[in-house]
Amino acid sequence: MSDRIRIALVHATPVAVDPIARSFREIWPEAEPIGVLDDGLALDRAAAGELTDELSRRIVALAQYGLSTGAEAILFTCSAFGPAIEEAARILPVPVLKPNEAMFEEALGHGANIGMIATFGPAVAMMEQEFAEEAKRLKPQARLTSWLAAGAIEALRVGDAATHNQRVAEGVAELGERDAILLAHFSTSRAGEACRTLTSRPVLSSPDAAVRKLRRLLGS
Repeated sequence: MSDRIRIALVHATPVAVDPIARSFREIWPEAEPIGVLDDGLALDRAAAGELTDELSRRIVALAQYGLSTGAEAILFTCSAFGPAIEEAARILPVPVLKPNEAMFEEALGHGANIGMIATFGPAVAMMEQEFAEEAKRLKPQARLTSWLAAGAIEALRVGDAATHNQRVAEGVAELGERDAILLAHFSTSRAGEACRTLTSRPVLSSPDAAVRKLRRLLGS
């Protein structure tokens, strides 16, 4: 077993793998991230139209498997399973992070008028609820406006990152002036550079914020 701090990354889709790996390399290269992938989760979540009990049990089981590898924290990288991740966090004796909690915390530090660009429609309502909960705790006057980049995630799934990034970047103009722009999903972070060329406001991504929070939590 390595002496490095091991973090289990639970993925529901392969398109989340590269962005979080990049964030660890750039922000916390001393850590040891390991991946746990159930690439049927996102498909089944979209087909079900809601977070079912069966999907929740799978989420908890994946977190428990991550813990069994010796991980000192668990990070989920898909945005559509919040309540199930919260249940895993109640059960496990190590930090269990939802994908976007760190990004929401950072966003609220920039102001109260926040915009979010999403690509996976089934996750949006749950993310808006999670943002509202964070805002109630940290900045009650904050408001989130979401914009869905239609067709972006489908393009990325067939390897067309350029179209994905273009569609996501269109959201910067659609959202207008905001205190911060959020890239909703781990996969959306690929469009960060394209978005930042279009605005002087902060553009925040889930993987970078999550790695920064994990590093703080684990004292490194």
